[in-house]
Amino acid sequence: MEQELCRSCADCATKSCSRMDGKNPPFCLTTNLDEELLAEAMACYQDPQVNLVTQAAATVEADYYCQMTRVEEIMEFARRIGAKKLGIATCLGTLAEARIAARIFRHNGFEVFGAACKVGAQPKVSVGIPQRCEAIGVNMCNPILQAKLLNRQGTDLNVLVGLCVGHDSLFYRYSQALVTTLLTKDRVLGHNPAAALYQADGYYAKKLFPPKPEGTEK
Repeated sequence: MEQELCRSCADCATKSCSRMDGKNPPFCLTTNLDEELLAEAMACYQDPQVNLVTQAAATVEADYYCQMTRVEEIMEFARRIGAKKLGIATCLGTLAEARIAARIFRHNGFEVFGAACKVGAQPKVSVGIPQRCEAIGVNMCNPILQAKLLNRQGTDLNVLVGLCVGHDSLFYRYSQALVTTLLTKDRVLGHNPAAALYQADGYYAKKLFPPKPEGTEK
């Protein structure tokens, strides 16, 4: 028996919500929208700080579309929201990239404070991580401490550089300042995770769509 799919934007290819050309699929979230939820979301943009960030993001996109690199966009966005002190949360594996970013930010007038993932040097086993995980290092990654250190520094905008999957999630959760991502880690694909998507129906098909055991639901 096939499991019924709950279809959403992840299943749409029309992009009709940007044009409203009548080609929206039957499951379109826009044409089937809960008006109360829409009003609730739109009301959030009346908050002055949220509105400032919203306008900064949209104007940077419009003014420099396909012109600026992401590192340049981050600096321009920071200027438009009045951010002067940038925090960098980095993995030790991307420390070289974080140092380059810090040098660029400082050259362009920003104050920078960074925290690396192993800060605090706490053993993995101290929080219940299995001892077998010590095979790639004894000390744990500590994204919560990274966030708290940047919080204490009073950073205006935090920039994430290469934190692992899950560690980035915890950093986002505990950071008091807004967070944007400069570099997303993918050790296999040279920090270009989109490459797996581009090859999902090609070289990576067997890795990403392995055969399901017989008798399992689709």
